[in-house]
Amino acid sequence: MNVQPARWLVVILAVMALGVSIASAQQAAAKEHEFKGKVEKIDAKAKTVTVNGENVPGWMGAMTMTYGVDKEAVLSAIKVGDQITAKVYDGDFKTLHDVKAVPPKDAKTQQKK
Repeated sequence: MNVQPARWLVVILAVMALGVSIASAQQAAAKEHEFKGKVEKIDAKAKTVTVNGENVPGWMGAMTMTYGVDKEAVLSAIKVGDQITAKVYDGDFKTLHDVKAVPPKDAKTQQKK
């Protein structure tokens, strides 16, 4: 039996595990930013949302862009025209995390009355 291929397999798996560990640590250490914008389109099939986002200093300028979401359920909880907030992270320009619809300003005013 040739032991050499088995050793290479162990080395390759160890390197892959180290790479995954480093990537996870970098994501965990990424700076969090608050994202705000208006929903322009929802594509439930593609699991994406197109948002006219406001400027996020230190992360991305104001622009309309299509994003994935961290929780698929949010796609049925928001609708086109909603103002939303979310969390975004340095280095990740594709995913919105913890997306929440912001109640319209007049709804807040009516609740206070």
